[in-house]
Amino acid sequence: MNQLLWLRSDLRVADNTALVAAMNAGPTIALYLITPAQWLGHNDAACKVDFWLRNLSALSARLAELNVPLLIRCVDHWQAVPALIADLCRQHGVEAVHINNEYGVNEQRRDDATAEALRQTGTTLRRHLDQLLFAPGSVKTLAGDCFKVFSQFRKVCYSRLSHSLPRCLPVPAPQAWMAIPSDPVPEIVQGFTPPSDALRSHWPAGEHAAYGRLASFAEQDLADYQQRRDFPAEPGTSQISAYLAAGVVSPRQCLHAALGANQGELDSGNPGAVTWINELLWREFFKHILVSYPRVSMGRAFRPETEALPWRHAPDELAAWQQGRTGFPMIDAAMRQLLATGWMHNRLRMVVAMFLSKNLLIDWRKGERWFMQHLIDGDLAANNGGWQWSASTGTDSVPYFRLFNPLSQSARFDPDGRFLRHWLPELAQLSNREVHDPGVMGGRLAAAYPQPIVDLAMSRERALSAFRHLGARL
Repeated sequence: MNQLLWLRSDLRVADNTALVAAMNAGPTIALYLITPAQWLGHNDAACKVDFWLRNLSALSARLAELNVPLLIRCVDHWQAVPALIADLCRQHGVEAVHINNEYGVNEQRRDDATAEALRQTGTTLRRHLDQLLFAPGSVKTLAGDCFKVFSQFRKVCYSRLSHSLPRCLPVPAPQAWMAIPSDPVPEIVQGFTPPSDALRSHWPAGEHAAYGRLASFAEQDLADYQQRRDFPAEPGTSQISAYLAAGVVSPRQCLHAALGANQGELDSGNPGAVTWINELLWREFFKHILVSYPRVSMGRAFRPETEALPWRHAPDELAAWQQGRTGFPMIDAAMRQLLATGWMHNRLRMVVAMFLSKNLLIDWRKGERWFMQHLIDGDLAANNGGWQWSASTGTDSVPYFRLFNPLSQSARFDPDGRFLRHWLPELAQLSNREVHDPGVMGGRLAAAYPQPIVDLAMSRERALSAFRHLGARL
């Protein structure tokens, strides 16, 4: 009997759990669904959709080498998916549909509805653990609860990994040819404007490009990761997040690359490798939170009491933040980097998120949405977790009284202003002191660069007061 591999955020043939299971079970057909209205509803970025399509095209060629035909179908919403897949299974005599699990509320509801539709046709939906090292719900406190503190979660993960490392699955052998033609992969999807060639060139598609980037980072940059990762002008990060989000590379491949560069050491040895493995576990942690506390993927704060915060309605300030014209160079350079590349340095994601949610006291959800609409590596769990951490509304979040000062962050992590000058050429001629705070020059730059939109000291006290008074509002 035929097997159907339903591809989603797992666009690779190497170390693909569902692909291996399907091909081991019988002749396999692959399916990818294009769902424009659903993607728009999830605020998926146009550059991310383009990245998916380019990787899907590369995957189609890899699947052809395995004699696995790729079917492409288009429906607007996930509500139409169960019936569509059930019809495909009847048409092609499919015994089982194989999927790698996804973890948002809508994704789980879609898969549950599909399982029910398939049950009525005698077809089985087989779910596989793939985009995580540990299944959600399998890493718990002694009381049987989901961890709410990352350091405790990490400790258990390290203990389990030290006893049993998940292995990477090899690419399956080609199957016998099937008389089913593959569908062409579209280059564009209605409603999503293709990004610039410059953006595309920074994010080449395909497993070869993804694993080449991972291997290069592990061999050349991982050792210095701990020292360089906070400096946005340095090429000190892996920039593998987009490939992880699309499933072009797996977390197991990332873990083994780090271990290979660290002589097999997991939580000791090179500090850079240990720090990067911690980042993989932060990704894991936020996905476990997503499953255990569904409200965080439904626009709600993890800490319910913070729903009472008096967020400001300040559309002009929000627009200035979005467009990189707040008058604070570190904020503006970071936001311009996002608009131009579909990516932002992790240190800067925290700085700009804290500026919006604390200094401007604008609802973190507006920032979370803006990020998802522009990030090529947009991932619901990681994006939501990062925003709620910065806004002090989430699990294991930064204490509310801790506010990153964008001026001191700029001077500390871009001391010679290289990052600032790259993204803010209007400040290129300023000295290393002036480039971090053009406002100290009075009106000299008024025509070239905006004045600060907020007083940092006043805004800090406003944010602290809002959090201090939470208890009185409940």
